[in-house]
Amino acid sequence: MVEGNGSSNNAEAVPQLNVLVQFMKDFSFENPNAPGSLAQQDESPNIAIQVNVNAEKHSDTEFEVSLHIEGSAGEGASTLFKFELDYGGVFSLKNILEEELQPIVLIECPRLLFPFARQIIADGVRNGGFPPLYIDPIDFVALYQQQLEQLAGVPDVTN
Repeated sequence: MVEGNGSSNNAEAVPQLNVLVQFMKDFSFENPNAPGSLAQQDESPNIAIQVNVNAEKHSDTEFEVSLHIEGSAGEGASTLFKFELDYGGVFSLKNILEEELQPIVLIECPRLLFPFARQIIADGVRNGGFPPLYIDPIDFVALYQQQLEQLAGVPDVTN
């Protein structure tokens, strides 16, 4: 039903997810064996990547979500490069059911941040003298499920 001001009674009940701000907290890139590491490699290095998602409640409707991504190419003395990125965003979530809040914060919010973090890493690796490293898409649902298993019994981030 439309009221006199042209708004619907249901307009306020529509779930909303808005990105208020995105930011890079920290980024480091190490090329420990330069310039020797920049020579052509005969074989592809072993690339290892670790991803963690953290969330912090700022208010009833605002959450800070951060992606912590670490990676390296090569191992030990033959390490070509290492990087570490903390990339975050503040999200506004309104009209979300309580039971849906945590999955949205820990799955959908990181999914929105990831393309930007991926580009920062690709540019950093390229600027370090190597071909850009484009990280494969991340399954944030599986990552969330792993976190639930590891954090069984730890308080919910939405409380």
